[in-house]
Amino acid sequence: MPIKTKHEPGTFSWAELATTDSSGAKKFYGALLGWEFDDMPSGPGMVYSMSKVGGQYVGGVFDIHGDMKGMPPNWASYVTVEDADAMVKKVTANGGKLIKEPFDVFDVGRMAVIQDPTGAALCIWQPKKHIGAGVIHDPGAMTWNELFTSDVDRAGKFYAATFGWTTTPVDMGPAGTYTLFGRAGEKNNVGGMMPLGPQMKGVPPHWLVYFAVTDVDASAKKAAELGGKVMSPPMDIPNVGRFAVVQDPQGAVLALYKGAH
Repeated sequence: MPIKTKHEPGTFSWAELATTDSSGAKKFYGALLGWEFDDMPSGPGMVYSMSKVGGQYVGGVFDIHGDMKGMPPNWASYVTVEDADAMVKKVTANGGKLIKEPFDVFDVGRMAVIQDPTGAALCIWQPKKHIGAGVIHDPGAMTWNELFTSDVDRAGKFYAATFGWTTTPVDMGPAGTYTLFGRAGEKNNVGGMMPLGPQMKGVPPHWLVYFAVTDVDASAKKAAELGGKVMSPPMDIPNVGRFAVVQDPQGAVLALYKGAH
């Protein structure tokens, strides 16, 4: 895929891992997704590791610290916005919550952490020197972002009002209805949404990050060999692709995906 020079407002642009063991996580993802890392100081005693494939940044990794202590390891999805401060006002006006108020990340961007009305957290990013991922869809890079929620209708209305996303329901047969999020006036979809199923009892609403791989079955097997766990074994989505859901050794969950075409 071409190298990205910008991400349009309302599109996913970055994925970030908060973990209890960044050293162990980097070994896992380096072997699984072919990542290399640039370690960057991010404060007293803190390091933010930028992961990259083909020389392009695709995500971030850092150790849970400070007021985040006690949080389970997790992958966060970032959406690009034009104005982080204006966006958080829309978030609260539309029934969402503000987890972390807008703040500057040095000179690279301005961000905030929000929560939709059903409880799923999401980061927003106002780019300055850092636009986000340099490539998407390439093997090892983020390729899709998917919301699992307890209330599809409420969540859909929130994201439509807040980010201007369209919602298109798709009949998936026995799997039920899948909702595609898109940008108004464009065919490209920006993400998807599914209801939390009975098999996910006790799991809170959340966004799941998908990373592209060349072979889902081989990658899922490798994840297990590297100390991870296969949560959902490889399966096909007719005419769309093949995916699996895995958990890294520290407990963060992600999906592996290869398109059908």
